[in-house]
Amino acid sequence: MTDPIRKPNGLRLGVNIDHVATVRNARGSAWPDPLRAALLAETAGADGITAHLREDRRHIRDADIEALMAAISVPLNFECAATSEMQALALRHRPHAVCLVPEKREERTTEGGLDVAGDVARLTDYIAPLREAGARVSMFISHDPRQIEASARIGAAVVELHTGLYSDLLAEGHAELAERELAALRLGAERAAAAGLEVHAGHGLTYDNVEPIAAIPEVMELNIGHFLIGEAIFRGLGPAIEEMRRRMKLARGASA
Repeated sequence: MTDPIRKPNGLRLGVNIDHVATVRNARGSAWPDPLRAALLAETAGADGITAHLREDRRHIRDADIEALMAAISVPLNFECAATSEMQALALRHRPHAVCLVPEKREERTTEGGLDVAGDVARLTDYIAPLREAGARVSMFISHDPRQIEASARIGAAVVELHTGLYSDLLAEGHAELAERELAALRLGAERAAAAGLEVHAGHGLTYDNVEPIAAIPEVMELNIGHFLIGEAIFRGLGPAIEEMRRRMKLARGASA
C-alpha cells in the first residue's frame, strides 16, 4: 500500500482499536468486534488503524489482524514487540507499517519507549527484512536524543514519540513539569525530523491535552486509542473521532 495521503493541515489520525478487543475478551465472546470498530473509524475520518498484537494476546488476536488486512482500506499500523514470532507474522501479513514497542507481560499498557540505543545491532538486523518487504518501520521511543539518533542509524523510517509522561503530568496537575516535558517533546520532534525520520506521537492523548502535541509542526501523525474507545461509550465512536479530528485541526490553525 502507498503512503497515506497527506491531510491539508499535515496531520493524520491513527485510531487504535485494541481496547474494543479488551472488552470482547472480558466475556470471551465475539462482541464487540474490533473490525467493525475499524470500519466505523474509517468512516469517521481515521487515516489509519493501529492494532497491537501482544505476545500474550490479551486484546488483539491473530484472527483480528487477518480480518483487518482483508477488510480495511486505510493503512494498518501493526504494533508488536521485536520478537521472531512477530517478525514472521508481519512478513506474512505485510501491513503498511510495523511499529516496534517494548512489552512486559505484567504491565497494564506499554510503559516507556523502546531502548533502541541499547540494542542497535539486533534491531538493525531485525528490521532489515521488514523494510525489504515494504513495511514502514517505526520505533516507539522517548524524546531522548540517543534513542532518536539510534532509530535513524538502524534504518527506521518513523519514530513515534511517547507522550505518556506529558499526559500523566497534566492529569495529575503538575502543569510546570508537563510544560517542560512538552518542550522536550518539541525538541525531540525537531531532532527526529532533522535526522530524516517521520515523526508520530501517541499515548495517553485526550481532548484536554492533544492540542499542544498536535501543534508541533514536525508531527505528522497521532495514534490514539484508549481515550477514544472510552469516549465512544458516551457519544459513539464516530462522533468521538470527529471531535478529536476537530481539535487536531484547531491546533494546526485549520478551520474545524
